[in-house]
Amino acid sequence: MDVKRIHRIEVTSTNTYVKELLGMGIELPELTVVDADYQSGGRGQAGNRWESERGMNLTFSLVCHPTFVRATEQFILSQAIAVAVFRVLDGLMGDISIKWPNDIYWQDRKICGTLIECNLEGATVRDCIIGTGINVNQMVFRSDAPNPVSLAQIACNMVDGKQGLTSTEGITFNREHILSEVVKAFGELYEQIREGRADDIRREYMLHMYRREGFYLYREHEGEPFMAEIADVGHDGLLTLRLRDGSTRKYEFKEIKYII
Repeated sequence: MDVKRIHRIEVTSTNTYVKELLGMGIELPELTVVDADYQSGGRGQAGNRWESERGMNLTFSLVCHPTFVRATEQFILSQAIAVAVFRVLDGLMGDISIKWPNDIYWQDRKICGTLIECNLEGATVRDCIIGTGINVNQMVFRSDAPNPVSLAQIACNMVDGKQGLTSTEGITFNREHILSEVVKAFGELYEQIREGRADDIRREYMLHMYRREGFYLYREHEGEPFMAEIADVGHDGLLTLRLRDGSTRKYEFKEIKYII
């Protein structure tokens, strides 16, 4: 499908910029991508800040108008962007997975995060803004984020064979190409949703989930850690964990923490 692109040198955040355009009554075609070389106030989930060095990474928002998606099933849009980014990055690096709800991990380190904001109209989704940050060429992360990693760090690690991820060797990736491939992949998945083939996306999402098989440590808020395995992710986005005794618990985002 045709994609309209809006590029900016600097914005507060691409999601905020898109909301300002929509608030002014500016119609954005379905599918529109807004990307920026730098976000002065990039946001992550639950108000977290997204660190991105100027001109080194990808920070962009995809805008769509999925009126064919029911409000109760809007999580499929989150799954679609996660699968799109997974496909592109796994093709570059391997060892990529999707950490519920839509983070992308390389091994146990976070390489991509997404913040999705939907406007509803009745029982369907009118507008969806998918703000995504992918760590591409940044070599040093200074925020207190616990486990960031970039493509360039991974590549340097593979080349020098060391465990540390702080090499400054000149390995860089083409950000334009990666953005183009992610947008293309999302467009294809978006059409699948329109055609009623969302279950195919859900299956692919589950297949590539971080810690998909086996028991791992989790924690509810400040509670004691417990062992559980991933049992399911519902159409509503709720994560179902199965405990060793066979019982299950369901969680919304931020109600449960992975212990890594």
